Amino acid sequence: MKGCSKHIQQIAEYIDGELDEALCTRLEEHLKECNNCRIMVDTLKQTVVLCREGKRERLPEDIESRLNDALKNKWEKKFGKKS
Repeated sequence: MKGCSKHIQQIAEYIDGELDEALCTRLEEHLKECNNCRIMVDTLKQTVVLCREGKRERLPEDIESRLNDALKNKWEKKFGKKS
C-alpha cells in the first residue's frame, strides 16, 4: 500500500466525479496497481448505490454510538488521526 494515504484522501471526490482530471488520472493509475485501494473504491461505489436506493432506518442510539466509536478507532489505527 505504498503511497496509498495520499490517494485515500481523494477517493470521495473521485467517486463523486469531482476530482481534478490530472489527479483522477494519477489515482486511476494507482488503482491499476493497488488491489487494496481498488477494493476500497469499488466498495464505496457500491455503498453509495445502496444508500441511494435503500430505505433509511435509525439504529438504536447505543448501537449507533458504539458503531461510530468502533469505526473511528479502526480508521485511526489504520490511517492515523485527522489533523
